[in-house]
Amino acid sequence: MTTGTTTGTVWTRDDVLAHRVHAHQLDRAAGGTVADTAVLDLGVQDTGPAGAARWALAVRGLTDPADDDLVTAWTLRGAPHTYRRADLAGVAAATAPWSEADAAKRIFDGARPLKAAGIPVRTALEVVAREMRDIARTPTVKGDMSAALRDRLPEPYLRHCRPCDAVHAYEQTFRLAALPAGLVLRPGTSPPVLDPVPGFVPAGQAPDRLDVVRAHLRLAGPTTPKQVAASVDSTVAEVRRRWPADAEPVAVEGEQRWVLAGTVPPDRPRTTRLLAPFDPYLQVRDRELLVPDRPVKELWPVLGRPGAVLVDGEVAGTWRPRTTGGRLALAITPWGPFDRAVVEEQAEAMAAARGLAPGGVSLHPPG
Repeated sequence: MTTGTTTGTVWTRDDVLAHRVHAHQLDRAAGGTVADTAVLDLGVQDTGPAGAARWALAVRGLTDPADDDLVTAWTLRGAPHTYRRADLAGVAAATAPWSEADAAKRIFDGARPLKAAGIPVRTALEVVAREMRDIARTPTVKGDMSAALRDRLPEPYLRHCRPCDAVHAYEQTFRLAALPAGLVLRPGTSPPVLDPVPGFVPAGQAPDRLDVVRAHLRLAGPTTPKQVAASVDSTVAEVRRRWPADAEPVAVEGEQRWVLAGTVPPDRPRTTRLLAPFDPYLQVRDRELLVPDRPVKELWPVLGRPGAVLVDGEVAGTWRPRTTGGRLALAITPWGPFDRAVVEEQAEAMAAARGLAPGGVSLHPPG
């Protein structure tokens, strides 16, 4: 890290990776708690194989958290995210649309018929949430909820789904209304089961710790309003209006970015971790900075993302699972050197976390 003259401090790429590894606690040994695991402030996307979010917590030193301490809900980007159960009311406030324009951006094509009918999007979300809350007096499968909503909602809320030749509520509207309705996702269910939270009421205001803009600066910084907006599915203008007053500019490879005041990059941590495809560390929007020497599609293809072998903050390869006869094997494509013994130890822990026997690690050249 050096000092610049126009945009303040200059951060090198090594500084950025060192900060993110440490902020994500990927250098932490076992012994973490639900309360002190930082990524739970922003939520851990639970997409992919069963237990993906729990594995993301395990590689950050939080092993075997109590089921009652965690909860999963559809929030940012309409994706399932895992949080502290104690934070749920604050999470609902933190992840709610900030304005009418923001709400319209987040529900994509669902906003057009609402606008044509003169229905504000945030009003529509409240209507859908109210209906969902009334329907789900007991645990409800997503398909049953969808069918019940179809019979209750007027035309601007509904669309014809060609793949299944049926009428549904718009998907993002459905998902973003679920948590305000007090509905969370039962872990390990497919199709998803929506569980009602008795007496749930969203908080009037989110605490700073759960504020999604501050959390992005803390975990994915140095960052920009454009990168945060992409992560939230919001607009750059909305994010700029909520940009923290204590964010400080820094320069990264000639681009102005920001960090929270007082943030100083640590020495590069020494750590090896197997990251699942949707691990929070891989959810950055500056993908070229993370993998400058590889096509980003190798780590983030349109379909079928691989996991990553992370060594000291660098992606040293990708991995894909192979499950046969109750055993989990990992096929690794190396991009750089790594300690195979450490990776095999991580692979065994991953298998155990999924309730499988270890099937070993095999190396495969790119191609």
